[in-house]
Amino acid sequence: MFRSVRHMIYDLIEWRSQILSGTLPQDELKELKKKVTAKIDYGNRILDLDLVVRDEDGNILDPEQTSTISLFRAHEIASKQVEERLQEEKSQKQNIDINRQAKFAATPSFALFVNLKNVVCKIGEDAEVLMSLYDPLESKFISENYLVRWSSCGLPKDIDRLHNLRAVFTDLGSKDLKREKISFVCQIVRVGRMELRDNNTRKLTSGLRRPFGVAGNSVH
Repeated sequence: MFRSVRHMIYDLIEWRSQILSGTLPQDELKELKKKVTAKIDYGNRILDLDLVVRDEDGNILDPEQTSTISLFRAHEIASKQVEERLQEEKSQKQNIDINRQAKFAATPSFALFVNLKNVVCKIGEDAEVLMSLYDPLESKFISENYLVRWSSCGLPKDIDRLHNLRAVFTDLGSKDLKREKISFVCQIVRVGRMELRDNNTRKLTSGLRRPFGVAGNSVH
């Protein structure tokens, strides 16, 4: 809605400049004023503001000089015009969605390429970094985890894979791309002592997996 209203405001600013320029012929000026008033009425409708009734030239009707019946009829005409515009916008959006779905259906599968550059997170011990795709609306993961073991010194445990931590999430079909939202989720699991402050050797534990952090970003 914000983007729609922003575009409307830009249009109104441009049209206002044309009207104030004084260079338009009378017939074009009249048509432009109708476009301005129609845009204002449409914007008021989608923002749930009051509908302004106007005459044929786009001027606001004065309730002190206009009969109740005339005001009612003008209100009916204005409401009908706005509703027609809303239906037209809805129809255009549906056509775009149908075309997009047809395009997705024609393509058998898709893939998402991931290249892990670095893990900028002060953990203090070894960790496991798990990356996966998640559907926030259905509250479930839709892919397996890509696992990278990270050492306490800030490098991959498999040093041979440094700068070569890549994965491809494959077999993403049209059903997945039709999902309203897909998020890329990264989970960090600390592997080591029960508590980082545990310095007592008699109580020292190791190899315990403890949730440490999580991050997410929308990919669709």
